[in-house]
Amino acid sequence: MSEKLSPVEYIKINSDGLRGTLKESIDIDNHTGNVRPDDETLVKFHGMYVQDDRDRRVERAAKKLDKLYSFMIRLRIPGGVINAEQWLATHEISEQYGTGTLKITTRQTVQLHGLLKHQLRPTIQAFNTAKLDSIAACGDVNRNVIVSSHPQISPIHQQIYEYADKISTLLLPKTQSYYEVFIDGEKIYERSSEADPLYEDRYLPRKFKIGIAIPPSNDVDVFTNDIGLIAILENDELKGFNIAIGGGLATTHGNPNTYSRLGSIIGFTDTEEKTLKAVYEILTVQRDFGNRVDRKLSRLKYTVDKLTVEGFKKELENRIGFEFEPERPYKFTERSDRFGWEQNHQGKWFYTLFVEHGVVQPEQKQFLYELAQLNISNFIFSGNQNLILGEIKESDKVKVVALLKQHNIEKQVSALRKNSMACVALPTCPLALAEAQRYLPELVTKIEPLLEKYSLTNDEITIRMTGCPNGCGRPYVAELGFVGTGSEQYNFMLGGDRFGERLNKIYKEKQTESQILEEIDVLLGRYVNEKLEKETFGDYAYRAILQ
Repeated sequence: MSEKLSPVEYIKINSDGLRGTLKESIDIDNHTGNVRPDDETLVKFHGMYVQDDRDRRVERAAKKLDKLYSFMIRLRIPGGVINAEQWLATHEISEQYGTGTLKITTRQTVQLHGLLKHQLRPTIQAFNTAKLDSIAACGDVNRNVIVSSHPQISPIHQQIYEYADKISTLLLPKTQSYYEVFIDGEKIYERSSEADPLYEDRYLPRKFKIGIAIPPSNDVDVFTNDIGLIAILENDELKGFNIAIGGGLATTHGNPNTYSRLGSIIGFTDTEEKTLKAVYEILTVQRDFGNRVDRKLSRLKYTVDKLTVEGFKKELENRIGFEFEPERPYKFTERSDRFGWEQNHQGKWFYTLFVEHGVVQPEQKQFLYELAQLNISNFIFSGNQNLILGEIKESDKVKVVALLKQHNIEKQVSALRKNSMACVALPTCPLALAEAQRYLPELVTKIEPLLEKYSLTNDEITIRMTGCPNGCGRPYVAELGFVGTGSEQYNFMLGGDRFGERLNKIYKEKQTESQILEEIDVLLGRYVNEKLEKETFGDYAYRAILQ
């Protein structure tokens, strides 16, 4: 007797191409700010999550009021690049709907929080007018494809960046339900045109992430993705990609069957045709062999380990019709963003703006609005939650410099703060057990005197925090990682390397702030006194503390 599928599997199969009863939820159910239970699953495929303000749950429950429901909308922006007109549209939409805050995510896109149900359709229609959409930004499908963000990494960055759009288009669901439910409001397509040989009516067992790295930069944390593509360059020519499979960070507290895993390189492809074919068929293997019973064990990493890396590779090669070439050599030497001004081989200027945890502050937002009005740059979201202002002509650079000065945008911050990352967590994420985005800036402020004490202010130690073990802020590949376990408590993770090629480990469990600061004081002191020449903090901790 076969095992019973998880409830989400039945919702997908019976959803009529992800339509469900979404139109009824939005147009008819005025008694609640939420959508119907099954539709909570389906809105994810359209780039939305149902949330509520957890800070106000007790107050509203005491008044016998429903939870204060709202929605988060996340855009699909392959490679993270939009033009000035699209930035202006996003700015104006955020001012009209939601909280007004723009949040840059770790997957090179932007999301809006606090949208009410009746605002969903006009918001999506406004994005559609700006040629932006949220299709497949969430849900059990391939999500936003990310790529190393700074064009100066390579003269052929544009060529590699274009793979993000090609892969995103290749892996889009065929259903037109997004347009039918949220834009046109009525059936405009024949269902027969929606046959989907990739997703069928089951879609994938779980979410799926793809990252493209351009050595020497690993700013996308390529090995944390279900598929990681590593561009192999020789004499500024793209030779192809090393392909890694099975990366993923999410775990579940108390469930030893869940674990973080870095991707395994299975070989090299030397043409675009082979690369896209391999990517596509990796998804079909996951579709057919992935766990559809227990969603906690349904990511590609568990499928790879169930089949074994070699077993998965063999199944994949049968489907693609060719064998992979051996892995080609490469080296990562950086993961941070390149802040400030840099010029590319064409003489164009790029300015990387530090956006702490991706939350665009009011003064930054005004600066960016005025810059976009000049239409002299594009806007590139980085995988580290920052923003690159790109393609600026030499003659226009002075205008950007003047705006930066006018709005007092350039501020001195420690290297630790520049290399910090946090997920949204409380109050809106339903999974959060502890604070992250609202708390990490405060914790960094308390760590900075310790950095000064040991003359480490300019040491680019990575620090990351999440409110739960789901890993959205990628804490498991940080030198200092903090994973929420409960109110004001975190598992202290230690020993990740600086370039994202080694997982960290739990050093201390359920630590409070005072315990964290005490431990960091001791660790930094030992690091300064005991490190080897040119040894990074993460490598020192792995060698001297964890071994």
